Amino acid sequence: MKIAVYPGSFDPITNGHLDIIKRGSKAFDKIIVAVLVNVDKKYLFEIDERVQLIKKVTKDIENVEVRSFNGLLVNFLKECNSNIILKGLRTTCDFEYEMQMSFMNSELDSDIETVCMMASSKNLHISSSGVKQVAKFGGNIKGLVPSEIVSDIVARINI
Repeated sequence: MKIAVYPGSFDPITNGHLDIIKRGSKAFDKIIVAVLVNVDKKYLFEIDERVQLIKKVTKDIENVEVRSFNGLLVNFLKECNSNIILKGLRTTCDFEYEMQMSFMNSELDSDIETVCMMASSKNLHISSSGVKQVAKFGGNIKGLVPSEIVSDIVARINI
């Protein structure tokens, strides 16, 4: 069974993330969406809330599991019986960052493979930070995030 782990902070999950999850679910037997805490980021949603939002929008994809973790990704992969990291790429900046991370993960565990999926052209401009900024200034985020969670994001921004 080929299990891929798709790590990220997903604060919030966007249509770009969801597209990678859907496409990945067709390429692998199982996708584990791994919601992490990045100590360098300030979050809109707590980790348990992010997990719930992702579960809400992936509930109809049978081979997707959503879990949270902290610590090293390579250790989490072992816990999941996986050696595959799935990443989505939008830009050359994403590529450079993910290449460095891939080398670091391989250094920590030589069995780890990173598989990169190109973002769909309709999602190239979408980022979680961009979504938060648009929402904070009262802009329309429909089409940027799954429709099921638009109200969750707007409600959180308006607190």
